[in-house]
Amino acid sequence: MEWAWIPITIWAAACQTLRTGLQKHLKGRLSTNGASFTRFVYGMPLALLYLLLVAQISQATIPAAQPEFLAWMAFGAVAQILATNLLILALTLRNFVVGTAYSKTEAIQAAIFGVLLLGETVSQLGVAGILLGTVGVMLISLKHSDNKLRAFLLGWTERSALIGIASGGLFAVSAIGFRAASLSLDAANIPLAAATTLAYATILQTTLMLAYLLLREPGELGRVAAAWRPGLLVGFTSAAGSAGWFTAMALQVAAYVRMLGLVEMVFTFLLSYFAFREKPGQAEIAGVLILLAGIALGLIGRLSH
Repeated sequence: MEWAWIPITIWAAACQTLRTGLQKHLKGRLSTNGASFTRFVYGMPLALLYLLLVAQISQATIPAAQPEFLAWMAFGAVAQILATNLLILALTLRNFVVGTAYSKTEAIQAAIFGVLLLGETVSQLGVAGILLGTVGVMLISLKHSDNKLRAFLLGWTERSALIGIASGGLFAVSAIGFRAASLSLDAANIPLAAATTLAYATILQTTLMLAYLLLREPGELGRVAAAWRPGLLVGFTSAAGSAGWFTAMALQVAAYVRMLGLVEMVFTFLLSYFAFREKPGQAEIAGVLILLAGIALGLIGRLSH
């Protein structure tokens, strides 16, 4: 199980790339909250099925929800809702790669929040890898910039970038919350603990967003139902990716998981080229190479920690 978090994280990042692309498409038909709601409402049945399958395969009883678990789970669930909404909003303000890029500062923020909330530390090489990977992500975000140096140094001050950074911060907080929730359950069966956390979180998120839409955007529920075909794809990729994230973060410190999760930007880079026909520039190509170097350095740092 020591290395299991690595392929699990790569799987989760690939699923998240597909989900984000699908949600960007849905944003043209739904509001920000409606597009966000699709990942939870269509993903909830799959999350519950996944929990039952893990319990059946492991021949174990689903652990009982204790107050500590519920508190951390709710903390992570609410933060993830807000993070998802902000990410979808950021994607509508700039192109697909840029909106995702600034949210990837979550790797740095996860390291900081991990220290503050859980007392988990990252090695010096691990920190260097996270920083190098983030530089690579920022270079990828320079597409369509006339003055790339200015955009690299000051691009973070733009509204879309600040929204992306805020999204990354909330994703980092949610990662810490979900890791703490999973660890508060049966540590002897990490997959089951992660699946339990995922199921509870998805139920809570669906309930909260359903209540919000009923009160504030009642007409949006009909549009979400009408978009059930792409919604099912969003739900599937969301549940599959979340199962990966939750399991990986139960196995490993959240900062390292989010560091490796930066590989999502490589998948996003490929998706933007093949699906959205956005041709890469030199800065983007250099960014991908630097990002991969940062991930490799971070993994070496994990070995030495």
